[in-house]
Formats: sequence, C-alpha cells, structure tokens
Amino acid sequence: MSVRFNVILSDDLNREIDLAVAESETSKSEILRKALQLYLAARDGSRRGLKLGLVEPKTEKLQTEIVGL
Repeated sequence: MSVRFNVILSDDLNREIDLAVAESETSKSEILRKALQLYLAARDGSRRGLKLGLVEPKTEKLQTEIVGL
C-alpha cells in the first residue's frame, strides 16, 4: 500500500531539491523518499548511541558531524 501526502517547502529548499533532481536524473519523490530513509536511519542510530557524519574516504577522518536530526 502507498500513501500520498502534500508537503510545503521553502523556495530555497525547493531550488536545492530541483538541483539535486537535475544532477541525479531522478525525481523529487525519489529524493524525498531517500531523505526520509536517511532521517529514519539517523534516528535509529541515535537511539543506539551512534552518531551520523561525513567521513573522508581516504583517511576515514570525520569531516562533519550531523547533529539535530
């Protein structure tokens, strides 16, 4: 079963999503689905005491910790 819902986005966020759509040749729906999956994974990790971040591939050094999800 699928669920449809409406969401209101700021103009800035909508522009950023449009850029992502153009770069990845996908749809807004797919980008929003992936964003929600990432949020849910971050929430689950946080509940288990884990952190979310961006890691430099070569050095495996944490470049950015993402907080507030």
